[in-house]
Amino acid sequence: MHDFCFTIPYGLILVAGGVIGYLKKGSIASLGGGVGTGLILILAANLSLKAFEKRKNSYFALVLETVTAAVLTWVMGQRYYQTSKIMPAGIVAGISFLMTGFYLYKLATGGNHIPAKAE
Repeated sequence: MHDFCFTIPYGLILVAGGVIGYLKKGSIASLGGGVGTGLILILAANLSLKAFEKRKNSYFALVLETVTAAVLTWVMGQRYYQTSKIMPAGIVAGISFLMTGFYLYKLATGGNHIPAKAE
């Protein structure tokens, strides 16, 4: 599975969560954090997809995705630890933890698998 296949939905979930947090609670932090990190991930996924279309890997995109997911794991994990609230801190920390593991796996195995060119 390619990184962009999971990163685009992950980024969209973060964007939606940020917007919902703002609309429900008026939280500028939710809006900035959710939309900001979501857009970074969507941008990185787009870079990775464009590189894949050229039959290459974008290690820059993969590292950006990994760092963003790891930071979200840490920040939202700390927030969950302080508040014990599953929503949104626990959910975002859990999803981000899984995504960090996936990205580390992709980095360790050489990025996206480029299929052999059909003749």
